[in-house]
Amino acid sequence: MISCKGKTEKASEENTAEVVAEVSDYENTEEEWKDLFDGTFFAGWKGYLADTVGDAWKVEDGAMVFYPPESREKNENYDINTVDAYTNFVLSLEWKISEGGNSGIFWGIQEDAKFEKPYHTGPEIQVLDNEKHPDAKNGTTHQAGALYDLVAPSKDITKPVGEWNIVEITIDHKNNKGKIVLNGEEIVKFPVNGNAWDEMIADSKFKQWGEFGKFATGKIGLQDHGDVVAYRNIKIREL
Repeated sequence: MISCKGKTEKASEENTAEVVAEVSDYENTEEEWKDLFDGTFFAGWKGYLADTVGDAWKVEDGAMVFYPPESREKNENYDINTVDAYTNFVLSLEWKISEGGNSGIFWGIQEDAKFEKPYHTGPEIQVLDNEKHPDAKNGTTHQAGALYDLVAPSKDITKPVGEWNIVEITIDHKNNKGKIVLNGEEIVKFPVNGNAWDEMIADSKFKQWGEFGKFATGKIGLQDHGDVVAYRNIKIREL
């Protein structure tokens, strides 16, 4: 009986140690996340090819909200991007699109005057009202959650307009893997470099821009597509 009791206590201790280790590993992983937006200020963000974010973006209830100006100069845009650049990472954020709205999430942006727009270098994850925006009729590679004009989502699991969607974007150049998880489901997988990546671009609208998707390291951006859109809980974990 004493022997059995000793074995039981030892097994219990080992199981407890395993659980503690798992919790510790989880906590360590969580500690690697870095907030890119604190819900209060636009620290760490700026307008594309600009010094500041601009008045079209507001902070409301812990979210970045874009309100398109009633009028703008020719070629004037309010795309914004991070000050810092990133290479291998997991980006997590929530987005909420307006009725009939369109926007997007970029990575790999090269902020250089020779590139007029962020999408001249940075691939985009589509943010869209699939029901009422006309771009959704241009094929599934243009619908919400898609790697825009390159890879279609496996299913449409977007929430109704006015509700928050959570997206997690993984860009891993070391292992040549990219993926998009929307509202808890993986919907897109893709390479991020090499021949397969180049072939995808050559078969897309982006083939006209010779440096599109060519940069492993770049900035993360949010698109002004002329519609109201909101983003919150923006964080990144570098790989």
